[in-house]
Amino acid sequence: MATIRDLRDRIDSVGSIQKITRAMEMVATTKLRRFQTKTVAAKPYGDRLDALVAGLSGTLSGDSSAAGSAAALFAPGNAEAPVGILLVGSDRGLCGAYNSNIQRKLDAELAKIEGDYVLYVVGKKAMAYAARMNYPVGHYFEDFNLEKMTAADASVLASALVEDFRCGKVSTVHLCSTLFVSAARYVQSFQQFLPIATDSRDESVAAGDAILEPTGPELMGELIPRYLENRFFQAFLEAITSEYASRRFAMKGATDAASDMKKDITRLYNRARQAKITQEISEIVSGAAAL
Repeated sequence: MATIRDLRDRIDSVGSIQKITRAMEMVATTKLRRFQTKTVAAKPYGDRLDALVAGLSGTLSGDSSAAGSAAALFAPGNAEAPVGILLVGSDRGLCGAYNSNIQRKLDAELAKIEGDYVLYVVGKKAMAYAARMNYPVGHYFEDFNLEKMTAADASVLASALVEDFRCGKVSTVHLCSTLFVSAARYVQSFQQFLPIATDSRDESVAAGDAILEPTGPELMGELIPRYLENRFFQAFLEAITSEYASRRFAMKGATDAASDMKKDITRLYNRARQAKITQEISEIVSGAAAL
């Protein structure tokens, strides 16, 4: 049975841990608000850009040259090449089930792939998992920091994947990451980025009712690279926002658990202390009665 001294030490230890987790919860909450503001602010632009590309892509169903220099990004890739998958995880732990959830999503999607695949990895935790599972890794973006990421950084990474697709190193490019819905909800996603899917339903609108200036091929050649860069940037923003939402929730749970544990140990401490006092009083009374 634990002594009073042991119980007192445990109370102090749990109290120290509680202070740490509460501080980490406060930091995560602050960063969550900052990244959530960025994510929400960037979403309308991304949605309008997606709608624009979806409308213009209708012109490609009958004429692939309408995409100009970006035509290769709409065409099927090298069928003999492996499937390219960009896996986005976190650099640090203590974020609840954030990493394990995206890892399970990756495993489920890899089980559906018939043929070879290669991973492009962002995040130390994602890389550690890929190495542990012996998954083939084409490139690990070790210096890519989601927390300090800028649009220019996302553009560099997007350009690297687009170049591998153009060169035939991969047949398709998918992104396995976490989509931010709200501070209490974030879902794992597996999206195809390349080749870009065309929407023939918008063909009449794009080709007939729209007046393009400059010409369609010139416009698409300039628009598509910006479109892909924005999709990557938005996905990375949602991933880091989801990470901090998960970390805040995990640290709040740890703080609450420490508080409950501290109460339980304090209760045991008070009982043990009261039992010792009662024993000492009994000994004094017994000694006095013997005299």
